[in-house]
Amino acid sequence: MNWLITGGTGTFGKAFSRYLLENCRPNKVVCFSRDELKQSEMQNLPEYQQPAMRWFLGDVRDKDRLLRAFRDIDVVVHAAALKQVPACEYNVLEAVQTNIVGSRNVVEASIDCGVGRALLISSDKACQALNAYGKTKAVAESIFTQGNAYSSLDGTKLSCVRYGNVAGSRGSVIHVFREQAASGKLTITDSRMTRFWITPAQAVRFVISALEQMVGGEIFVPRLPSVKITDLAEAVAPDCQHEIIGLRAGEKLHEVLITPEEVLRTIDRGRTYIIKPYYQSFERSGLCGKRPSFEQYSSDSNSEWLSVGDIRRELGEK
Repeated sequence: MNWLITGGTGTFGKAFSRYLLENCRPNKVVCFSRDELKQSEMQNLPEYQQPAMRWFLGDVRDKDRLLRAFRDIDVVVHAAALKQVPACEYNVLEAVQTNIVGSRNVVEASIDCGVGRALLISSDKACQALNAYGKTKAVAESIFTQGNAYSSLDGTKLSCVRYGNVAGSRGSVIHVFREQAASGKLTITDSRMTRFWITPAQAVRFVISALEQMVGGEIFVPRLPSVKITDLAEAVAPDCQHEIIGLRAGEKLHEVLITPEEVLRTIDRGRTYIIKPYYQSFERSGLCGKRPSFEQYSSDSNSEWLSVGDIRRELGEK
């Protein structure tokens, strides 16, 4: 099978490519990204020095480049995005060009090139969107789910996965805490803050599961534990003082993965929630299951929580 990952040099892209190479015996894994330095650095890592790996410089804003890259591709995982909340808030038009126009280009190129399945990596920020990043991701979700209307019943299937911040990913607060630990003081925006918890390995496995289940039009949401930001700080840098600095521009106090309105069209599959599309004609086969018991899937009202010790074990901390 031939795979392509947009944003292939990011935290998720690298982990996903490594998983495919180690577990799926792919014919081809294409790393599509716009940063030649990151591609060069990735190519020098032993785990990616395999015949199946391919390297394709390009930007999702460039549809012609996508059309060339998507030839003979079976599965596209669209992870490319501008995702730093403050940067997107200040550079809104750039966020629109990458996250919205880029997603449209990926959908159209997937359909035009006969890609079998295309999956968008979305974000909790798309849910009840507060900031520019979340708003552009919400539109990207609609582009993917609604894109099935342009694909024939036996054509390209388009779906999304939606989860929270990936622990330890580039820009993660974990890196900030580790850097600040030497000073003995950590900056925390709000001590009440909570977040869902997912590691890169867990995110990869969830995406693989979604690709296996998707019929087109769904948004897949994993069942995740929550963490308190103060517990995360204690796990990463114990015995440090906490300085409260206030929420950043566009930052949420808690993460939401399924809104009350979305719950009405969500089915519970145990460790996975599936949000059905608005228009049932987009579904190629019926999705059935029980409705979740919660009214909203939010990190502050979650039934599962990680303790400080749990977080340390997840991070491999002593």
